[in-house]
Amino acid sequence: MEKVVIIGTGPAGLTAAVYTARANLQPLVIEGMQPGGQLTTTTEVENFPGFPQAITGPDLMDRMHRQAERFGARFSTYNEVAAVDFSASPFRLSISDGSQIEARTVIISTGASAIYLGLPSEQQLVGRGVSGCATCDGPLYREKEVAVVGGGDTAMEDALYLASLVSRVTLIHRRDAFRASKIMAGRVMQHPKIRILWNSVIDQVMDVARAEVTAVRVKNVVTGQVGDVPVAALFVAIGHKPNTDIFKGQLAMDDKGFIVTDRVRTSVPGVFAAGDVQDPYYKQAVTAAGSGCMAAVEASRYLESLGV
Repeated sequence: MEKVVIIGTGPAGLTAAVYTARANLQPLVIEGMQPGGQLTTTTEVENFPGFPQAITGPDLMDRMHRQAERFGARFSTYNEVAAVDFSASPFRLSISDGSQIEARTVIISTGASAIYLGLPSEQQLVGRGVSGCATCDGPLYREKEVAVVGGGDTAMEDALYLASLVSRVTLIHRRDAFRASKIMAGRVMQHPKIRILWNSVIDQVMDVARAEVTAVRVKNVVTGQVGDVPVAALFVAIGHKPNTDIFKGQLAMDDKGFIVTDRVRTSVPGVFAAGDVQDPYYKQAVTAAGSGCMAAVEASRYLESLGV
């Protein structure tokens, strides 16, 4: 019987592992197929406190992993949770290697995945100029030209944020009108540093051979005209999908699939959620880490209430 099982190892899961391990709860961490989470696709992290010279995403996650191990956290590497049963305590988890685990408490930190366009060239350049997080990576491109693709409020927010840093933002949208709120769309259309390419889609991101973004090839869906837009980065702002499929029917979720929490408590006592899996707003490493701490403290208190 496990006291604490943590599902996922981004900043939220690893922070939860540090705190529960220091509390002598010997947490078992199911890492999943992408240990370290989305931050491992980020080259430079400049906004995580304590690193004035910046740190790479993989290095930050490696340090947090080793810190948790130092205090006794155990890791199940490259295994995923295939199914859960939260209907009664102890909770039951089915693991991808065929094993079954029972747990007194569970901390879910499976994150949310940025939705990308699906272009092969785009996927090869993720972390090398293609990003799903403007606030994370935008400062790396100060005074350069960048592109944003999308038409909702997230794309508007990203374009406006980037316009405060870069020399020019090219906003690419496949339709002739934004689906964003009128006030946000109005701010974008009036901004002198943002130009809009309507009725346009991205065909290719260049340059894979150089392992960096140098331009995007854009096609006008009305005229069929194709042209290259020189940029140093492409920010994809077409949404995020929380990694919550295995928890459907087990926990309360909102209409987008994010786990509904009271702070970090889910609808099932003893099950907690931290990080982007329950946060559709901030999506930052530091806020994820903070909620991971909260989940660990809540799990510890819950175990105390059970006399464990």
